[in-house]
Amino acid sequence: MKLLFATGPSINTRFIVVLLLSIVLIVVDQKSDKLKPLRDLLSVFVYPVQYVVDLPSSLLNKTIQSFKGYEELLNENRQLKREHLINNAKLLKFADLEKENIRLRSLLDSSFKLGEQVLVAELLSVNLAPYEHVVVVNKGNRFGVSKGQAVLDENGIVGQVAKALPLSSEIILITDPNHAIPVQVNRNGLHTIAIGSGQLNKLNLPFLPNNADIMPGDLLITSGLGGVFPQGYPVAVVSSFIEQPDKPFAIIQAEPSAALNTSRELLIVWNNKQVIPLSKQIIVEANGTD
Repeated sequence: MKLLFATGPSINTRFIVVLLLSIVLIVVDQKSDKLKPLRDLLSVFVYPVQYVVDLPSSLLNKTIQSFKGYEELLNENRQLKREHLINNAKLLKFADLEKENIRLRSLLDSSFKLGEQVLVAELLSVNLAPYEHVVVVNKGNRFGVSKGQAVLDENGIVGQVAKALPLSSEIILITDPNHAIPVQVNRNGLHTIAIGSGQLNKLNLPFLPNNADIMPGDLLITSGLGGVFPQGYPVAVVSSFIEQPDKPFAIIQAEPSAALNTSRELLIVWNNKQVIPLSKQIIVEANGTD
């Protein structure tokens, strides 16, 4: 009677047979190339399995590298933005310094051409109330500044020193309602007085008759009368002339030549007729280091 279920070799026997067969194949493969076609064929079938097994690890590495690259790009972008901001700030400062250089050159050039003794002063504060136009500069009587001295910018007369303190001075502008300056028409030498209107862009000339030889566009310069303002400095340009037939005087207005609302550096001027000597140390400190 035959058994329904025949028993085969045991697991240990099978393992030993497979092990021996593997050793034989390894030895044969090392000694000859006869198994190379078989090895190549097996590698084709094994590659998909290797790819699938390696895929999670490969994807993980690529993801990590991508995150690292993204983080590096973010850091680089932040750094570039910071550098861009700093460079822009530097460019703004350089542009401001360039403009300041141009302003100072204009100031000094105007003073050299006119041959007056001058002192460069910087604006500290401004008071432009409707009936009081006063600014404060950073030069005072320590630098030889005294009450009454003329003050100008690169375009023309700004005002005069109203009060000189040790380290600063108050400058009353030509547009202050309480300020008057002797002027003359540059075209024909006509003398008159320009009085502040309380507005930065306007001076009044209230003492000229209706038939006065003056017209819009005429340049008004300092006449030198009174000894406060040196002669020949631009003051204003006539902007309007209105006759008043029923009154003795015309309504005449002029626009100041100086940039009263934008100037940051001013020149305090000594009239050649009354020069106040300054020591070399004070001149260097005033014009070079402040």
